[in-house]
Amino acid sequence: MAGLADSGSNPDVDLLYDINGLAKDAPPWFDRIMEFVGEYGLLFAMVLLVLWCWWGVRRRGGEDAASSVAALVWAPLAAGVAVLVNVPIRGFVERPRPFNDHEGLEVLVEGKTDYSFVSDHATITMALAVGLFLASRRFGLVGLGIAVLEGFCRVYMGVHYPTDVVGGLALGTAVALLLSPLAMALLTPVVRAVERSPRAGWLVAARRRDGAARDAMVAGTRRETSGSEERDLAA
Repeated sequence: MAGLADSGSNPDVDLLYDINGLAKDAPPWFDRIMEFVGEYGLLFAMVLLVLWCWWGVRRRGGEDAASSVAALVWAPLAAGVAVLVNVPIRGFVERPRPFNDHEGLEVLVEGKTDYSFVSDHATITMALAVGLFLASRRFGLVGLGIAVLEGFCRVYMGVHYPTDVVGGLALGTAVALLLSPLAMALLTPVVRAVERSPRAGWLVAARRRDGAARDAMVAGTRRETSGSEERDLAA
């Protein structure tokens, strides 16, 4: 895999220079923004998106609330598993960072000494996005867009080849999807148990006092009606 970086005619390298070349033409303030967004901002945005989706699921409630929350729990777990899977992959491929083999790159983040393939950032965001998609297609599509943007930023910053990003997106997708049946089978009963808990149930579905009051009023009305009918029959 490392040999792919040796030829300047390689499409992977050409695309690297094309995307990273945008950083050279951009003003310094824009590069600083891209550096923050690519290193921290989009990861933080994914976390906020997962929390936003969870808040909407618990407010809506319903029979599918437990399975949706279970998928949201699986999302960060899938990201963690994918990063662990990436550890032996990086050690096996041993692909140097692009700025170690190619001159003239605009490197926005210094101090990267580990191997390049595959991108952890792309892996994490994609695993989160796929887990999010399992809970909500609408939020999942936004998450997929963030994951693709994260991959673009990593190449723009000069710290990854495009194939590093593609590999990360594929790894995150594979882990989140292939292990999701087992994960959901294990997590959904746990989330349902939490939903039934009087203290922790709000984590899965919001307690609607107005709805409970309405149910009580309806039940009381039915009892009064039933009692009136019985009195009429007795008369």
